[in-house]
Amino acid sequence: MDSLSPFPSLSASTASTALLVADIGGTRARFALLDESGTPQQVRILAVADFAGPIEAIEAYLAEVACPGLRAAAIALAAPVHEPVIRLTNAAWTFSRDEIQARLGLHRLLLLNDFTALALSLPRIAASDLRQVGGGRSVALAAKAVLGPGTGLGVSGLLFDRGHWQALSGEGGHCSLAPADGREAAILGLAWRELQHVSAERLLSGSGLPLLNHLVAEVDGRASEALSTVEIVTRALANEDVQCSAVLDTFCAMLGSLAGNLALTLGAQGGVYIGGGIIPRLGERFERSPFRARFETKGRFAAYLAAIPTYVMLSPTPALLGAAHALADSEHGL
Repeated sequence: MDSLSPFPSLSASTASTALLVADIGGTRARFALLDESGTPQQVRILAVADFAGPIEAIEAYLAEVACPGLRAAAIALAAPVHEPVIRLTNAAWTFSRDEIQARLGLHRLLLLNDFTALALSLPRIAASDLRQVGGGRSVALAAKAVLGPGTGLGVSGLLFDRGHWQALSGEGGHCSLAPADGREAAILGLAWRELQHVSAERLLSGSGLPLLNHLVAEVDGRASEALSTVEIVTRALANEDVQCSAVLDTFCAMLGSLAGNLALTLGAQGGVYIGGGIIPRLGERFERSPFRARFETKGRFAAYLAAIPTYVMLSPTPALLGAAHALADSEHGL
């Protein structure tokens, strides 16, 4: 596991040396301060909907942990971060990099995609925070892939180059979703009636599960009941609803196909990691799902994929580790 560079102390007497890391998604915003070793401490999770924007959320966090000021921050966001004005993909926040830096008095501000940060956490995450699903064995220093359904669907990868892990920054969750069999083709056919572009995120996310529920009911010939994502998952885990169980199985199967595509694209023999807020909550239900079988179902490359391990990331805040590493690199000009 790679070590992080030392950071200045966060004592109240030297408040201007305080370093913040954040992971802001469509529903929750996670914040932490870094200790002398660069490890996130004083983690708090706030609701995005409770604040007008990131500045207000950060100010609330700093007040809660009694930190009067910051020197630098690395903020991971569920959005593209290359434009001067940033809009969260699945929340109402719109803001600028310059506004954050000026209002918080930051000497350095690093913005990165949330799944770029998640990818950077992969070499640093503890083995106890991973649960392997299926077989396979990770190849040292080989490419790693990460994806995960939360409010939206994030995708990234990690490549080892010239002694350092380099994370990819992309928007793979918005690639077109492909069916793997006739039933899924029928589901997507119905989705295309409602949406001009059916990306993976449109169905394989917390915001997409209610639509998937409706489509599965129609294709399978069952009455459609309007349910929230929480209701669908709760009923499926309780084994009390045939429809919700079918939806969850379809969700996991489609996610397995997508994960297999990502593994083939990146040559991810270092493993495929599943993050986000939904899958870690499924527990053994995910292990019994069609995910792993569908991951390997790639014709002539079935054996290639069978050798690649897939892991569920159990920690609720792994992207903070990746943001801390990115900030350390930026601080030292790497």
